[in-house]
Amino acid sequence: MTTAKLRPTLILASASLAAMVATGATAQEVTIYQPGAPGTEGRAIDAEAASKLADTRYSPADVAFMQGMIHHHHQAVVMADMVEARTNRPELREAAGRIKASQNDEIEFMQDWLTTRGEDAPDPTKGHPQHIHHTMEGMASAEDLNTLASLSGVDFDEKFLRLMIAHHEGALDMVDKLLGTSGTARDPAMFSFAGDVKNDQKAEIDRMIDILSSLSTDPRVNLAAGVFDAGQAAMNMELVAELRKPAGFYDPANPGGLRPVIEDEDDGDESDAEENEDAEPQFGSRGAWLSFGNTDMAFSGDMLIAGNYHGFNIYKLDAKGMPNLYSSVVCPGGQGDVSIVGNLLITSVEDERGRKDCGLQGIDEDVSDERHRGLRIFDISDLKRPRQVGLVQTCRGSHTHSIVSADETSIIVYNSGTAGVRDEEELEGCIGNVAGDERTALFSIDVIEIPLADPSKARIIDSPRVFADEETGNIAGLWRGGDHGDGTQTTSTTNQCHDITVFPSLALAGGACSGNGIIFDISDPRKPKRIDAVTDTGFAYWHSATFNNEGTKVVFTDEWGGGGMPRCRASDPLNWGANAIYDVVDGELQFRSNYKMAAPQTDKENCVAHNGSIVPVPGRDLFIQAWYQGGISLMDFTDSANPKEIAFFDRGPVSDEQFGFGGYWSVYYYKGKIYGTEITRGLDVFELLPSEYLSAEEIAAAKAAVYPDDVFNPQTQTTVTWPQDVLDRLEASRQGG
Repeated sequence: MTTAKLRPTLILASASLAAMVATGATAQEVTIYQPGAPGTEGRAIDAEAASKLADTRYSPADVAFMQGMIHHHHQAVVMADMVEARTNRPELREAAGRIKASQNDEIEFMQDWLTTRGEDAPDPTKGHPQHIHHTMEGMASAEDLNTLASLSGVDFDEKFLRLMIAHHEGALDMVDKLLGTSGTARDPAMFSFAGDVKNDQKAEIDRMIDILSSLSTDPRVNLAAGVFDAGQAAMNMELVAELRKPAGFYDPANPGGLRPVIEDEDDGDESDAEENEDAEPQFGSRGAWLSFGNTDMAFSGDMLIAGNYHGFNIYKLDAKGMPNLYSSVVCPGGQGDVSIVGNLLITSVEDERGRKDCGLQGIDEDVSDERHRGLRIFDISDLKRPRQVGLVQTCRGSHTHSIVSADETSIIVYNSGTAGVRDEEELEGCIGNVAGDERTALFSIDVIEIPLADPSKARIIDSPRVFADEETGNIAGLWRGGDHGDGTQTTSTTNQCHDITVFPSLALAGGACSGNGIIFDISDPRKPKRIDAVTDTGFAYWHSATFNNEGTKVVFTDEWGGGGMPRCRASDPLNWGANAIYDVVDGELQFRSNYKMAAPQTDKENCVAHNGSIVPVPGRDLFIQAWYQGGISLMDFTDSANPKEIAFFDRGPVSDEQFGFGGYWSVYYYKGKIYGTEITRGLDVFELLPSEYLSAEEIAAAKAAVYPDDVFNPQTQTTVTWPQDVLDRLEASRQGG
């Protein structure tokens, strides 16, 4: 009906246009005036100039992109020209040949594009401003190029690939920046070229990462994939038990939580079927990565409790430390971090689906009285039938928590919420990021008191502004977010702590607080006081903190990519997504070194630094740590400036066809065994083996370590001790006795 009404109008318009042409009608002409800025005179311009101003076929940003990319491409050619004389590796020579051919061809295209539009087309062989190295993404410095030219063999191969991968990634950033700028790439040829650059550079990056990975002789490289039949590699530690997830804590139809394959519709065309045989499989946009994901652990005596986004599982440890499933408790809400105090179990709840009644149905409404986000408190006197006896609602939920103190009357807990602030209609007093409103739930932690006589009366007793500027009182007194300059990481804003590890016997706490690493004085558990704070140019997100047994060192971890990204590829920087080791000297944090599990992982494996614990060997500082699908690594940081790996275990990826979320969430040492919660697969148990790095006597001493109250909670460190006879035997062995 609308079309019928419009058609006569269109016909009339066409007829009118024809009439204008037939009668020789022309556009009227007047003086064209262009106003100036306020306070300045305008100017008259001719029709040609006016048309040029209105021309949207290409923009100054397009021109700058092409001119810059010519120099960018030329540097890739310069580096590729070095290859033939410095390596015999065929695949690297082939890559250099492809790079030279493609980059020279694209340089010629860009020069032609600029010339035909009357723009300057630089000749990169005649030099360019020195500052271009520092202003264009991914460009190697003159120092890098000189170093590369001085190398040969494997050293050259590795340096070349790292520089060239960064160079290609810089080109991708340049394209993204261009396409993200309003009014750019409207010229069809320009838009097509930008897309070609992005696709070609991505493909070459993947090929170069494969070559770089192949340079490694580490047995963890290229392990076979599989949910339950993946390849394994180990050094100086042994897998002694692997327990799959209990019934009710995985999807039987999809135990790996992988995204479903999208099947092609069969239209009976045989030619299409043959064509599709070689096509890459396509997957749905979402899997069930964390619906049943295993998370953190806590120990008390012969009991191990493993948290899960779906609830928790209780295991009994036999005389040899082997776990046996005792009971399972379903209570969804994520992320399920756990702590044990006597007969009470405390868990963290952050998901919006969390319900007060542990219901499985979730919550659809934006605001609901049934929602619970915060701490749950269970009475576990009857391990078969835990009872929920208390809830503490918080504005940002509970991502993690720390048991700070416990006496005969109450428990003090620090709560760290990292989610968005809840609607004030759902929980009174929850103010979000409102400019100028210092009532915001951001920039604080929660101090919670749980009365032992009646845990249902647990409550927040304070929300101290631990990030405030001590001089001005500004609550946003620490890192404000952003990078630290050229070539540095973009670090998150400090408005929360992810983990706070408390060391009550030393009145000390270490906070991994988004944009900063912090140490606190907790001599008054109810009033934590910031002592020192640091940031790191390579850290994206300060995630966790672990002290050595004396509290003189602290290991901070960086969860670059949030745990759900492949951050251990051969091309990834070794100081990003890594550990930072600090000495604590007179109340100040002094940086000593970085450490990252160095075995290259695939782009199908989430991998970054995550949770771990001290292995209590007298006189040494050892840290056993989870790296998600990067496996487990035992770091010796006795010399905090020179950490080294002395044991490891790794499996292949959950899938080699699609990115899958899995690997170890937490790995802790407890009474002679190493326990690891595998997010997707279950619970693993390991033993350390004697080696040149760790003697049988040292392993025996660690096994004999005494934990106060026979309890291990992940974010509460205690001073471990050893029987004197154990120390005597160890000392004798070290003296050669």
